[in-house]
Amino acid sequence: SCLCGSAPCLLCGCCPSAKNSTISRLLFTFFLFLGTLVSIIMIIPGVEKELHKLPGFCEGSGSVLGVQTNVDCSSFLGHKAVYRMGFAMAAFFCLFAALMVCVHSSKDPRAALQNGFWFFKFLVLVGITVGAFYIPDGAFTSVWFYFGVVGSFLFILIQLVLLIDFAHSWSQRWLHNADEGNAKGWYAALCAVTFIFYAASIAAVALLYVYYTKPEGCTEGKAFISINLILCLIVSVVSILPKIQEAQPHSGLLQASLITLYTIYVTWSALANVPTQRCNPTLLVRNSTGSATATEPLTTWWDAPSIVGLVIFMLCTLFISLRSSDHPQVNKLMLTEESGAGAGAGPGGAAEEGGVHRAYDNEQDGVSYSYSFFHLCLLLAALYIMMTLTNWYRPDESLQVLRSPWTAVWVKICSSWAGLLLYLWTLVAPLVLPDRDFS
Repeated sequence: SCLCGSAPCLLCGCCPSAKNSTISRLLFTFFLFLGTLVSIIMIIPGVEKELHKLPGFCEGSGSVLGVQTNVDCSSFLGHKAVYRMGFAMAAFFCLFAALMVCVHSSKDPRAALQNGFWFFKFLVLVGITVGAFYIPDGAFTSVWFYFGVVGSFLFILIQLVLLIDFAHSWSQRWLHNADEGNAKGWYAALCAVTFIFYAASIAAVALLYVYYTKPEGCTEGKAFISINLILCLIVSVVSILPKIQEAQPHSGLLQASLITLYTIYVTWSALANVPTQRCNPTLLVRNSTGSATATEPLTTWWDAPSIVGLVIFMLCTLFISLRSSDHPQVNKLMLTEESGAGAGAGPGGAAEEGGVHRAYDNEQDGVSYSYSFFHLCLLLAALYIMMTLTNWYRPDESLQVLRSPWTAVWVKICSSWAGLLLYLWTLVAPLVLPDRDFS
């Protein structure tokens, strides 16, 4: 309002009531989605060919720490542009994560930076992005790849926590509805969804064996698929054991089926990065001239796992921005609260002026989420989307060939194992720690 006059106030009067905490998270998420959209545009083959016209993008690329190198700055322009957009978004959220450390209420002067000055924040993001495109080539792409790998692994773990929490909340809500009335209908829906998830998982496993393994060789792919299939069977059986059911009455096959389906997706994504053409029919290797060798044409630079990963990324970031968990343990882990402070709020949770619900600052007594941790999640999300859009591919030492490294395969497989172990722990924790409240 201070920037544009009364127009925003008039618009707010037409909008439904909302909390400052939710609006701020949505706007920061919008910045992340905007950077993602720009990255997607830049990696489109037609646009990629024109990126060399950007001022400064290819200038000064031949010098690394004062040593002259032979680097073709026209190599993989889309890949490099996505890395620089990822760096800019990560730097932006890292800046705010550092600024918002130890902010406990909106009375802190720094809280105004979190909940306001959006136009200037946008200018800061644009400025960092422009500066990122002047970063010289050389070691930047290779080094930043490992930052992206670590950040993506951590964000996958956050995705797994949210998925497990969502699965438990889903099952509890449907079972609660079944107890209140029309039990047959809710139990039928529960069984139908569980059956669909398991059927999709079995079909996916069969397709993985067909397309990503061979009768002779491809030992790694066979091992990854078989191990994850066995682990999924184990967690499914454990979820319906009598002792587990006694400790957690809401535990069941719905959660296990959803975790199984996600695990098979992560396995598929890992196999799509296996750097052996014979065992990976979707493998694409590009040289510095832009030519490609693959079973698919160059226009399909985004593979199916990347598209699915992009959808999951959007859902998870919106999930982080819009709601807290139904479970106190997850709120403690994600550094959120079950409800905001709501100081000065009306009966409906929003202040009323003349019968019109308006947005209010609900964090006078205490913040409803950790500002720093929220920005850290968006930082990891920016690194994850950077790796997803580039298919986790990395240029070789000469920066002339773009290949899929085994690093990406092992990171994804290890994340799937970590997710299964995490879900297994949610099942057995009440038995291992009987003195703690896991309701």
